[in-house]
Amino acid sequence: MIWVLTHRTHSAIIQAYKTIVMDYRPYSPEWHRRRYLKEALDKYFDDYVDTDVIREDLLSILSERSDKAYAEFMRINELERALQ
Repeated sequence: MIWVLTHRTHSAIIQAYKTIVMDYRPYSPEWHRRRYLKEALDKYFDDYVDTDVIREDLLSILSERSDKAYAEFMRINELERALQ
């Protein structure tokens, strides 16, 4: 199957893109977060990175964040016990 990009198709794609990108007020913190996430994912796709690698990278990032949060929880918990 061959896809041809016509003016009508292009306009529909651009409109759909604008709808997706403009979910948040421009330049708000939410808008920037979404933009950064989109740029990161676009980089993976542009580099033709396998979806398993993307999945593993996301899980690794979440795991690192979770480990740091748990370590902080343990420090606070230890301090609370020392204060009692």
